[in-house]
Amino acid sequence: MNALALITPTYSHDLERCTLLCESVDRHVGAFAKHYLIVPDDELALFARFDEGRRQVLPLSQLLPPWLKPLPRFIRRNNRQYWWSTRGKPVNGWHVQQFAKIATASIVPETVSCMLDSDVVFFRSFDLSEVAQPNQTPLYIRPREVTAAMPDHCDWVRSSHRLLGLQRPSIPADDFIGHIIFWNQQAVRAMTARIEEVTGLEWIDALYRAHAISEYMLYGFAVCSDAELLRRHRCTTQSPCFSYWDREPLDAAALDTLLQAVPEHCVAFSSASFNGTSVHDVRAAVGRLTNTQRAWPGRPVPQAAAARTLECQVNNLI
Repeated sequence: MNALALITPTYSHDLERCTLLCESVDRHVGAFAKHYLIVPDDELALFARFDEGRRQVLPLSQLLPPWLKPLPRFIRRNNRQYWWSTRGKPVNGWHVQQFAKIATASIVPETVSCMLDSDVVFFRSFDLSEVAQPNQTPLYIRPREVTAAMPDHCDWVRSSHRLLGLQRPSIPADDFIGHIIFWNQQAVRAMTARIEEVTGLEWIDALYRAHAISEYMLYGFAVCSDAELLRRHRCTTQSPCFSYWDREPLDAAALDTLLQAVPEHCVAFSSASFNGTSVHDVRAAVGRLTNTQRAWPGRPVPQAAAARTLECQVNNLI
């Protein structure tokens, strides 16, 4: 069986969230080879304590081309750091983390990668042995969930199609964005090669110039438009992560109420970092949930391969 990697781009603002993630991974997640934390070079010291055992801290500069440079930290907007090049307008850390995910998944020795943002926390056991090759890689998809009322998502769908050389998409379109996303290394490499063939540019240069990008949309449409890549995946509409995407922060009572509704197939929770929900409150709420599960164990929790699957006939892309 080939190995599986966990990949988490992070930075100082998410240090507390990343700490909780790592603690929960060590407590609940099994059958992975390495957990890679990707951090800006000038913040390596902050994350040095994580660099041990199965966890490895990687400097961001090793994954970016030399022509893409960080702007000085005093040049910020909404507390975001920016990177720039003469090849296009500056991009922020959200873009750069996408580049880093793709680059890391392409070069690590592990053949399957699991993408984990810093705001994910596990509360149930998660055995990844059924996800590693030679098993099919799960592909999370929400069919026709991208509507005209979601302008950013529509831009990411259209940009993905342009970069991959696909026909202009129709809306509604499929959505591949989520927490705890799995990537097959062969598919990642095929995706970047296809982008380079279509654009005539290095893949990261093409993404930098495109600006409106989503790494998960790119990967999903790349897989679903290639019959050979699609055969290496099994599609699922169930995510192992129970996610809260709203911008309104959750207080302790709201967290408890929300977590009471966690489906049995979910093994983790995420309150998107941009909403400012207290990490202390998340830690406490997940702790209470875990204690409740111990007192009332209930039925067994399905593992990675137990989610409902569907045939990948995605908007007739293939």
